[in-house]
Amino acid sequence: MQTQVLPANEESLALAARLLREGQLVAFPTETVYGLGANALDAEAVKAIFAAKGRPADNPLIAHIWDRAQLEGLVEIPDAAPALMDAFWPGPLTILMPRTSRVPDVVTAGLDTVAIRMPSHPVARAMLRACGLPIAAPSANRSGKPSPTTAEHVRVDMDGRIPLILDGGPCDVGLESTVIDVTHGTPTILRPGGVTQAMLEQVLGRVEVAGSVLRPLQAGEKALSPGMRYRHYSPDGQVTLVEGDEADVVRALGLLCAQAEANGHRACVMCFSEHTAALAKWRPHDIGSRSEPEEVAHRLFDTLRRLDTEGMDVIFSEVVAPEGIGLAVMNRLGRAASFHTIQARDVV
Repeated sequence: MQTQVLPANEESLALAARLLREGQLVAFPTETVYGLGANALDAEAVKAIFAAKGRPADNPLIAHIWDRAQLEGLVEIPDAAPALMDAFWPGPLTILMPRTSRVPDVVTAGLDTVAIRMPSHPVARAMLRACGLPIAAPSANRSGKPSPTTAEHVRVDMDGRIPLILDGGPCDVGLESTVIDVTHGTPTILRPGGVTQAMLEQVLGRVEVAGSVLRPLQAGEKALSPGMRYRHYSPDGQVTLVEGDEADVVRALGLLCAQAEANGHRACVMCFSEHTAALAKWRPHDIGSRSEPEEVAHRLFDTLRRLDTEGMDVIFSEVVAPEGIGLAVMNRLGRAASFHTIQARDVV
């Protein structure tokens, strides 16, 4: 299959809409990451997403809409959902809702809920409106790899696997949407993102964060949301997170890289802008300022992808405080590292 990468314009959007109506796949930009879309009501089309990505079938997808009217006949709208839609749609918030039989099991991994999002990116909205369908779309990367934030990232992973990539430029947020469950009990964040716990609590009152956000799924625990698997967002090399006081972390990063290099590895650090000079010997990858977690979020996936192009097989990374959007950063970093973390004070 030949994969076209086309700038988003009236002609390419019409092509995308036709391909989606025909049951084919299209990669498209959103404000969070690039998505790999198929008609959410066509089970065979959705199965093609899993095949193209190499994605496990027990990992649910998000259905994207451009207008609330599309919810009719697809879901039962929970009491808390309209207030969230008013506050955050269109935007990077995904809401779990009880589904109807119109939504194929393959979209939800057999769960009785479906994740729904209304993206704000103008290209995504134009494509959704043109095709007139709810579009199931995970991130447009090979399963387990860092999510794509540019059309080139998508091309690297999907060339020859899908017919069309719409190029809408770099994504703004850089991390996937927040996923919230409001179907029962206290509203709960299943996957953190750009819409933070504090922002949600301004609308709903108390909001909890699922325990699985900063740990691997336990035996028998179902993935209720995309992005909950143990190893995800991962480069080819082994990522290790280094925690502790700032000075201790900088010292430890240097020592760890030196040890790894002595053992024959190609090692590097992912560090804050403030520490690149001190770590200049160890191929520092600047993830942004330690005082600007939004910048770290925006740079994270691009940085993880560059590690592969540079052939890094051992990576040591600084961490951010797991609060605000920092919680989303640590959710992604934790899974990229398979939750492998060491304390800086223990490095000698």
